[in-house]
Amino acid sequence: MTSKLWVFRDIDPDRRATLARALSISPATAGLLLARGVTTPDEATAWMTPLQAHDPFLIPDIEAAIDRLHYAVQHGERVCFYGDYDVDGMSATSIYYSFFRGLGANAQAYVPHRVREGYGLNEGAVRTLAAEGVKLLVTSDCGTTSHHEIAVANQLGMDVIVTDHHQTDEQMPPALAVMNPHRREARYPFRGLCSGGLAYKVADAYRQRYGQGTVALDSLLDLVALSTIADVVPLQDENRGFVQEGLRQLSRGARCGIRALKQVAGVTRECTSETVGFKLGPRLNAAGRLDHAIKGVQLLTTESESEAMQLAQELELLNRRRQELEAEIMREAIAALGDGEVPPAIVLASRGWHLGVVGIVAARLMERYHRPAIVMAINEQGIGKGSARTIPGFDLYQALASCKDLLVAFGGHPSAAGMTIHESRLPEFQSRFAAVAGAWSSTGNAFPTLHLDSEVSLTEVNMRLIQEIGSLHPFGAGNPEPMFAVKGLAIMEARVVGEKHLKMTVRQGRSLPFDSIGFGMKSLSEQGLTLNQPVDLAFTPEINHWNGHDRIQLRIRDMRATARE
Repeated sequence: MTSKLWVFRDIDPDRRATLARALSISPATAGLLLARGVTTPDEATAWMTPLQAHDPFLIPDIEAAIDRLHYAVQHGERVCFYGDYDVDGMSATSIYYSFFRGLGANAQAYVPHRVREGYGLNEGAVRTLAAEGVKLLVTSDCGTTSHHEIAVANQLGMDVIVTDHHQTDEQMPPALAVMNPHRREARYPFRGLCSGGLAYKVADAYRQRYGQGTVALDSLLDLVALSTIADVVPLQDENRGFVQEGLRQLSRGARCGIRALKQVAGVTRECTSETVGFKLGPRLNAAGRLDHAIKGVQLLTTESESEAMQLAQELELLNRRRQELEAEIMREAIAALGDGEVPPAIVLASRGWHLGVVGIVAARLMERYHRPAIVMAINEQGIGKGSARTIPGFDLYQALASCKDLLVAFGGHPSAAGMTIHESRLPEFQSRFAAVAGAWSSTGNAFPTLHLDSEVSLTEVNMRLIQEIGSLHPFGAGNPEPMFAVKGLAIMEARVVGEKHLKMTVRQGRSLPFDSIGFGMKSLSEQGLTLNQPVDLAFTPEINHWNGHDRIQLRIRDMRATARE
């Protein structure tokens, strides 16, 4: 096993000591705050308490949007809330649909089919909705680059409101409103909102100007938390307050669809960011990957317990099938790469792969080989559609932009993107994209690194530290889970549990022994280590609840042999 390069955050020890004294917290926790840009006691207080939400009227075009929505509500016009097929799109669509249905709007929800229609607005759907009498089309998590489709909607007598947080073009589409915090002229002070957060802000602005109906605004924060965590936007600024309250609602199960989803997922404890990321989110996404994401919207908006359970059980079966397909495609992808040298960027495509799973496989390949990865499914017409994932520092959006003459379409973020390409252009695209990645990695950027907050001694790892860390929740993008290093540990015991997890008891000098667990690390020998040699651990401290007892446990993130002095 090759250990990653451990990179410690640059923390001034004097500032750490000053902040620790001012707040009466441990030096380790003070270092965590400094690493997140929190340098004063006032900033620390603001970080650890929910931030006052920003004025929604600073979002571009929001006044035009809520005025048009109000007109539609007052005049009974048919409104369609049109969302993407991921958790953010489903949640944002559900926020809009629930809030405006509570106002008595003539509302419907629409989510395109991933395979038959593809991402974003499509002309076929626009024409169908116009024929059904829709007068106002409101997008969620798509629409910023849909110039043609919005022009068609306008020609057919529909007004379009765009709610999106993807990267923008220089020219905005011909929509009545384009609410995107990434617009160059945007005055909104925080650009990290996902589409669910934006939909919530639109509902807030509407409530402030025109009042609310039967759905209380804050009751929608569970959906905002789902979308914010699942879309991996920064858990900073007002997102922290949204997610904190949203997680409390998810834990209570205030929504019958959430209660059913938690039941089939086996979630019985308090909901955390990890619950959303690894339990609830994948099951919702399974609908869009293998069937139809409208089922996710139906689950999140139904008021029927029986319907909620039926939908949740369908999503559970879809998620199990997704796991099987993912494993199958992953095996084929690894075989395709072979045993030779892996190129600077991985670009793989096949006619036998399922479009709904390629994004997950791209993420797995990126993690395994530490390379930008693109995985595509090619249809019978020779059109490849796929997803890209990247390692820290490599901007996918800009890399794809440098290859745009080879692509039919592309879009997304610096860290995740999607594209469409003709099969005949694949070899040239593979070569050019790998060259772009190779030029970047030649500067030394591509070596696997692990960013650690600080080195501590085991005597500093106590209940007080864990309680202080708890005040920094929720963790995720932009607020990573704390990770410490401890060096020169003696291994008192090591064994494999659950077939693939490494369980150890360690101590440092004369310290008390600590339990530690390395998920998926298997045996010491798999890590290239032996029982009688000192080791360094990169870890996150946590409480292990087992058999009615609470004990401190070190969750191992990486390990290596202690360097000889």
